[in-house]
Formats: sequence, structure tokens, C-alpha cells
Amino acid sequence: MTFKEIVDILEAEIVLDSDDSDTEIQSVCSTDLMSDLLHFSSMPRSLLITGLANTQAVRTAEIADIKAIVFVLDKKPDKETVEMARQKDIAFIVTRLSRFTACGRLYAAGLRSCTGENR
Repeated sequence: MTFKEIVDILEAEIVLDSDDSDTEIQSVCSTDLMSDLLHFSSMPRSLLITGLANTQAVRTAEIADIKAIVFVLDKKPDKETVEMARQKDIAFIVTRLSRFTACGRLYAAGLRSCTGENR
């Protein structure tokens, strides 16, 4: 599924687009605990869904090969976080949806967990 398709499914606003917005996203990770992301994220080209709108999310996403971050509940990252993501080519979108609803919509559309379960 492409980043553009995800934006549509989640009725999201693009805060920071990727250099390649046609990038294929293969799986989804949803957490506010960045240690969980590092432990469970095992697939490249994953999407992170989180309510943690700060630089820690970007740093961890880079390590875990996350290509885009979805901030839920209309949480918007500050300028420092956006600039860090721009430098690392990690896209940001913001949705009014909860993590639960965002995950459910993407699951219904065919994306699966980055942990490899439910394949």
C-alpha cells in the first residue's frame, strides 16, 4: 500500500511528505513505547502509528527503518521534530482518529502488523 493511500484511508493531513510519496508501506507498528518498536519491528518499510509527537519517535523510527509516522488524535509535532524528520526523510501525517481506529482501518485495507503475526 502506498503512503498516499494511507493518507486517504486515515483522512489524514500531510505535515511532512516523503521524497517518494509512492513508497510502498509493507506493515504497521502501533505504539507509544519506543522500546516496543525496537523490540517488535522486524519488517522494513513499516509505518509507525503513535501519539508520541516528539523527536524520540523520529530517532527510533530511523533505527527501525520506519518510512512514515502517523500521529493520532490530532497531535502535531513541533518544528524541531519536523526538521529532524525532514533530514532523515521520514514522512509525517496527522489524523484525528484514535490509534485503535487507525489500526483497524489499515488492517481492513490489508496492512498487517510489523511483528509478523496474522500473515
